[in-house]
Amino acid sequence: MGQGAEPRRGHAYDGELGAAVARAQEGDEVAFAVAYRIVQPALLGYLRGIVGDDAEDVASDAWLEIARDLGRFKGDGAGFRGWSATIARHRALDHLRRQRVRPRSTATEQDVLDLPGPHSTHDQALESISTEYALELVRGLPRDQAEAVLLRVVVGLDGPAAARVLGKRPGAVRTAAYRGLKRLAGQLGVEGVTDDGPRTLGESK
Repeated sequence: MGQGAEPRRGHAYDGELGAAVARAQEGDEVAFAVAYRIVQPALLGYLRGIVGDDAEDVASDAWLEIARDLGRFKGDGAGFRGWSATIARHRALDHLRRQRVRPRSTATEQDVLDLPGPHSTHDQALESISTEYALELVRGLPRDQAEAVLLRVVVGLDGPAAARVLGKRPGAVRTAAYRGLKRLAGQLGVEGVTDDGPRTLGESK
């Protein structure tokens, strides 16, 4: 997250995404399809980490709402990823409530960790395994950690954007993501996890 770092992969298409969303808001259906193509893989990965095999259905509901409310969105490509993740999260929580599955309660989080580090091992922890297996491991985390990891690593949101989706302080989300990644790394035998910026899963199948 330091200045001068390489552009994060989650941001690689944000310029194209922002342009596509702007055209889609003017009624360009092809542009909406472009936005969907860019956002859907990571959004689906995020939902798989929350609702498992029902992710496709929840994603469909989310995209119906995204399409319906697109005219109200204001922002750039990164903003659209955060906005769409917020909608997807709401639909996922609605789905869990309908199933009478209560989300795991989150522990009290404090803004106590400043997590500097010259190296990130998100790639080492996650690229050594398949996406599906990674998501299974993430689903085993406490919910606050799972959602923080999914938003930072899978969707590719930065700390403030992930915090807005979750309605929490950036530091709390950073702490939860760090703890979740540290736990995952321990399960995978990877040492030295830092929170040096998100990496994305699912950008290509």
